[in-house]
Amino acid sequence: MKRSQHLPRVLPGLLACLIVLSYSTNHAGTMGQHPTGVGSSFKGPIGLQLYSLREQFAKDVPGTLDQVRSFGITYVETHATYGLTPERFRAELDSRGLKAISGHFGYERCRDDIEGIARDAKTLGLQYVGCAWIPHQDPFDEKTCREAIRVFNRAGEALAKHGLNFFYHTHGYEFLPYGNGTFFDLMMAETKPDFVSYEMDVYWVVNPGQDPVKLLEKYGSRFELMHIKDMKPGTPSGFTGHSDVTNNVPLGAGVMNWAAIFRAAKKAGVKWYFIEDESPTSVAQIPQSLRYLEKLKF
Repeated sequence: MKRSQHLPRVLPGLLACLIVLSYSTNHAGTMGQHPTGVGSSFKGPIGLQLYSLREQFAKDVPGTLDQVRSFGITYVETHATYGLTPERFRAELDSRGLKAISGHFGYERCRDDIEGIARDAKTLGLQYVGCAWIPHQDPFDEKTCREAIRVFNRAGEALAKHGLNFFYHTHGYEFLPYGNGTFFDLMMAETKPDFVSYEMDVYWVVNPGQDPVKLLEKYGSRFELMHIKDMKPGTPSGFTGHSDVTNNVPLGAGVMNWAAIFRAAKKAGVKWYFIEDESPTSVAQIPQSLRYLEKLKF
């Protein structure tokens, strides 16, 4: 009788202890060893783009953030707050020891509501604010590209006044030929380096037939962030920015030469790396990718 009376009081404390123990177990490598996802060659810092778990977030935000933490992840990149206010989402992150470094926001909002983005970004604690998709009709064209350049320059200058860094995330279509190069070359030439940096999504560089190592060598410190995502052998290439999500495979199981890419990224000065895994099996694949990074030698 006494046990049943006291059990409800004990359970919350016990549950909290188990959660802390779980987190500590996943971070055991940080004491005397390397943090999760970091090895003798790849030094990170490594985080997770939360879009990787979009389906899970749509059903259970707190539970999915627990899942992120269980991977041993500390740093994240946002793309939405799933119906929560930025204040509430930040509180959920903080309660789990998660730190949002960067966030993706829609193109239209970057164009029309940059001050609102700045408020949300500061609430979330972000250092970087980015755009990952330029709305367009295929094929991507010069008019659309030049309008995006104007939007990005304005957004970057406005955000800089708030101490925030703006970036554009590559998505494949900007590598269509233009002049003696590509539309991406045009973007690099006409966005202002003081206000616009770039996030290289390795998948969306390789899919349209580009070489990430050569791009890193060419544009160096303009690339401050990187999405690390591997591509299944035999994946169709193209310039649409669309690909079946099952073509996302764990790092090391696809076509990317990660040793060469990371060597070039380090030389270029890439500051942050984020795993993005759009596969329906991302929950199983993310730990595999973290272990790969820990073991990779270059």
